[in-house]
Amino acid sequence: MNPNPYLKQYQQTQIQTASQEQILLMLYDGAIQFLNKARKGIEDKNIEVIHNNIIGAQKIISEFMNTLDMDTGGDVAKNLYGLYDYMYFRLVQANVKRDVAIVDEVLVHLKELRKTWDQAIKLANKEKVGEDPSARINERVV
Repeated sequence: MNPNPYLKQYQQTQIQTASQEQILLMLYDGAIQFLNKARKGIEDKNIEVIHNNIIGAQKIISEFMNTLDMDTGGDVAKNLYGLYDYMYFRLVQANVKRDVAIVDEVLVHLKELRKTWDQAIKLANKEKVGEDPSARINERVV
């Protein structure tokens, strides 16, 4: 099945024009989508779907780990790294055991982190608007 070339171009344009904050939220959305597909794969006993989608989520989590600024991030960065490391490890276990409960556990963490980042971004936007209306970050997230 060939994806719609216009849709693919639209998605690429969205990524290229997105702010760093929007990209962060899109990555969380992607990891969540991967795990929802892996969950369905476990229910359907489709090993290839399970594996490919868990690996997709692991790649995103690994990217989160690699982009943390441990020098300026202090305890927050260290705590996030520990949580990402834990989720990555749990996904390795989920992939080997094909365990939907582990996938669900990681989904809870990802959804909560996404919600927290979304709230932090909105708060930062409000503060920036209060200081300088032209500094507003585009809040549209697809």
